[in-house]
Amino acid sequence: MTVLAAPGDTWGIPGPVFLRWYLVAVAAVLVGTLVHRFRTLAGTSADGGGQLGPQQVAYLNGGDQLAVWTALGGLRRGGVVGVRPDRRLTTGASMPAGVTPLEQAIYNAAGKHVHARELRRDEWVVQALEQLRDGLQERGLALAPARRAAVRRGPMLLAALLVLGGIRLFVGLSNGRPAGFLLLTLVPVFVALVLLSRVPWRTRAANRALRELRRRHTYLAPASAPAYATYGPSDAAMGVALFGTATLWTMDPGFAEQAEIQRQAISGSSSGGGSSCSGGSTSSCGGGGGCGGGGGCGG
Repeated sequence: MTVLAAPGDTWGIPGPVFLRWYLVAVAAVLVGTLVHRFRTLAGTSADGGGQLGPQQVAYLNGGDQLAVWTALGGLRRGGVVGVRPDRRLTTGASMPAGVTPLEQAIYNAAGKHVHARELRRDEWVVQALEQLRDGLQERGLALAPARRAAVRRGPMLLAALLVLGGIRLFVGLSNGRPAGFLLLTLVPVFVALVLLSRVPWRTRAANRALRELRRRHTYLAPASAPAYATYGPSDAAMGVALFGTATLWTMDPGFAEQAEIQRQAISGSSSGGGSSCSGGSTSSCGGGGGCGGGGGCGG
C-alpha cells in the first residue's frame, strides 16, 4: 500500500515510509556488522594454549606491562637479575641459552641499572614487545590496528544512521509531527552502537587459550599457596603471566618490594571477547523490528 505525502510531512516523506526504510537500513548495517565482527574476532586456535610461552600469555592477559613483569619474574627465579639497595636492577648469573628477545632486552637493561618501572621505556625492550605483539597478531590471537579499524566501520555507519534518525526526530517534533515510534527505534539503535563500539584487541581463540591455561595451572595461583621453590623459571613466569604480579610478591616479596613492582592480581575470567557485545546487538535489532506502523510515527 502506497502512503502519499501529506502537507507538513518532514522532508516531504511520510512517517511510516521513512520508518520502514530506516529500519531496513539499520537491520542491514547491524547484520553486516555482526557477521564481520564474528568472523574477525574468531581468531585461530592456539591448541589449548599449549604452544604459548609465558610472555605471550602475559601479553594476551595484561598487555606489555604484564609481559615485562613476567619476563622479569622468570629471570629473577633463575637468579639472572637482582635489585640493588638503591632499588635499581642489576644482573646476576649469566643468561642461559634459548632466552627470548624480551628476556635478553630486560637483562641488558638490568645491566644498565635502571629501575624496574623504567623497563618499558628501554629501546630494546620496546622493540622486543613489538616483536611479541606482531607474533600474536600473525597467529590470529590478537588484532592488528588495521583489523580493529575495519571492525569499527560498522559502528560508524550505525552512528551515521543514529544521527540521521535524531535529526529527523528533532525536525518532526519541532513541526508538531508525531514521532513516538521513531524515538522507540532510536533507543535500541543507540544501545547497539554503544555495545558494538567496544572492539577487543584479542580474539575469542585467545580467550579460550587463556581459560584453558588457567585451568591447567591452577596450582600456580597465589591463592593455592604454591611452593615456588620447587618450580623452575618457566613455571614461575607462567604464574605471573596468568595470575598477575601477586605471584611475584608471593614468590619473592623482598625482590618485589625493592623493585617497586605494583601488586596486581589478574581476574580469572577472560574479557575482551566479542560474544557479549554481539549478543546485545542482536537483541537491539530485534527490539526495533516491531515499530513499523502508525500514521506519522516516523516524524
